[in-house]
Amino acid sequence: MNYTPEMLASMKKVEAAREKNIALEPRRLTAQEKEALLKEYHPDYKDVGFTTIRVGGNKGQKAPVELNDMLEAHSRLKDVSVDLSNIAYDVDVLVIGGGGAGSSAAIEAHEAGASVMIVTKLRIGDANTMMAEGGIQAADKPGDSPALHYLDVMGGGHYANRPELVRKLVMDGPSAIKWLNELGVEFDKAEDGTMITTHGGGTCRKRMHAAADYSGAEIMRTLRDEVLNRRIPVVDFTSAIELILDENGKAAGAVLLNMEQNMETGEMMVARAKTVVIATGGAGRMHYQGFPTSNHYGATADGLILGYRAGAKLLYQDTLQYHPTGVAFPQQIFGALVTEKVRSMGAKLINSEGEAYIHPLETRDVNAAAVIRECSTNGKGVDTGMGKAVWLDTPMIDQIHGKGTLEKRLPAMLRMYLKYGIDIREVPILIYPTLHYQNGGLEITEDGQTCVENLFVAGEAVGGIHGRNRLMGNSLLDIIVFGRSAGQHAAKKARLTQLKDLTLSHVAAYEAQLKDAGIDSDAVSPKLLPTYARGAKPI
Repeated sequence: MNYTPEMLASMKKVEAAREKNIALEPRRLTAQEKEALLKEYHPDYKDVGFTTIRVGGNKGQKAPVELNDMLEAHSRLKDVSVDLSNIAYDVDVLVIGGGGAGSSAAIEAHEAGASVMIVTKLRIGDANTMMAEGGIQAADKPGDSPALHYLDVMGGGHYANRPELVRKLVMDGPSAIKWLNELGVEFDKAEDGTMITTHGGGTCRKRMHAAADYSGAEIMRTLRDEVLNRRIPVVDFTSAIELILDENGKAAGAVLLNMEQNMETGEMMVARAKTVVIATGGAGRMHYQGFPTSNHYGATADGLILGYRAGAKLLYQDTLQYHPTGVAFPQQIFGALVTEKVRSMGAKLINSEGEAYIHPLETRDVNAAAVIRECSTNGKGVDTGMGKAVWLDTPMIDQIHGKGTLEKRLPAMLRMYLKYGIDIREVPILIYPTLHYQNGGLEITEDGQTCVENLFVAGEAVGGIHGRNRLMGNSLLDIIVFGRSAGQHAAKKARLTQLKDLTLSHVAAYEAQLKDAGIDSDAVSPKLLPTYARGAKPI
C-alpha cells in the first residue's frame, strides 16, 4: 500500500507511543463532557442536516433532509392503475425484507402454522445483518442479569428508549441466544463448551457473544438455511412499493415491483395478506449529510416510507448512528465497517501525534464525535486524500493477548485489509465515522404492531428500542427478539382476521396532503436503490 510521507511520519509516532498507550487507561468523560462533545461535533446535532416534516403523522417534527425528500415525494403508483382484484400471491403473513429480522419473523410465523411469504428487493440475506461483525449481546452469564443489561441500554440511548421495548429486548435476550445456538449458529466457545463473551462500548459486563468477526454473516447463514429448509416462499429481486389496506384500514398486503425488469415499466403484482411485517432494514444508502456508509446496497429507508404513507408514525427519525470506526484508507473500501470488537479487544484510538485521546469503549456516539473533533478543531487528523482520519492501533491486540489472537478472533477484518497489502497485525489503520445504523424508525407496541392494525415492524426499521444511540451487539439481538415476536404475533393476528375489500385510498389521501401543503416534488419514493453513476436518473 502506498502511504503518503505524512501517513508514514504519523505512523512512526503511533508505533513509538504504543507501549505507553497500551498501559494507559484514558479517563472516562463525565456526563456533562459527553453532552458538550455531542452537541458540538455529532452529526445528529447539526441543524444543517435536518428539515421539518410538513405532512403526515409526524408533521412539525424534524427529519434528515434526505429522508424528508422521500416523505414528500410522489408515490410510484401516482397516476398508475392497479387491479387489486388480480391477486398474484395470497398468504396469511407477508414479510417485506429478507434480512435477519424478516427471516426470524417468517420462521416463527411458519412455526405457528401460518402461510408465509418473504418478498425482498435483492436476495434473502442481502441485508445489514450480513454486515454486523462484532457480536450479539445477551445477559446469560453468572454475574450478569437482564436488569444490568437494561441499565446499559437505557444509558447508552440517553434514556430516550421506550422502556417496554428495552425490557422485552433484555428479558428475551438469553432465549434468543439459545434459539440461535439450537438452530446451528457457530458461536465462539471455550473448550468446555461455554460461550466466550467480551465487552462492548457502554457495557458493564462481558455479554457479547460472537462468531469470530463475522457474527452477522453466521447468524444470517443459519436463518437463511432455516427459511429454505422450511420451504418458505421467497420472492427475490422484487420490491414492495406500496402497502395495501382493506376498507377498514387494516394492513392487507402490498403492491410489488419486479426489480429485474425496467423499474419504470416492470411488472407490478398484488400480494394479499392478513398481516404484514415490515423488515426492510436501514437507510445508510441515503448517505445522510454526505457520509459514507457500511450498509448494504438496498438500505434506502423503504419501510419507513411505506409505513408512513399508510398511517404509521415515526419515532426518533432524526437519530442516526455514525459508527466511529469506518475505513478511511484505502479508498477502495472507504466507509466499510471496522467492528467495535477491535476496540473491545484493546486497540485504542490514536491521533496523528500518537496520543490516545479518548477511552476506546465510550459509547459509539461519543467516540464518533471525538474522532470528528480530533480531525477538525484539534487539527490532529491524518490526511488520507479523501479527508482527515485518526488511527486505530490494531497491533495492540496481539501485544496484549498474545501473537495470533487477531488472526483467530478477527479473521474477516484481517483478510479485508490484506487484499490491499495492509497487515493490521503489524500496522495501525486509519478510520473515520461511517453512517451505520438507523436508530429511529416506525413506532411499535411491545408486540411489534404499529398504529395501523395488522401492520408489524421488526429490525432496523423500528424506532424506540435503542433511544438516541445504540450499543454494540444490540442490533443483532433486536432483529432476533423483535423479529421472532413480530412473526408470532402476526401469525396469531392472521388467524383472527377476515379481510375486507382491498384499497389504495391512503395513497390518494397522502397525495392530497402533499398538494394541500404546497409540495410539488419531482421525486418518487420509495427510493429502492442508490444512484452513483454521474448523470444517472435516481431510482
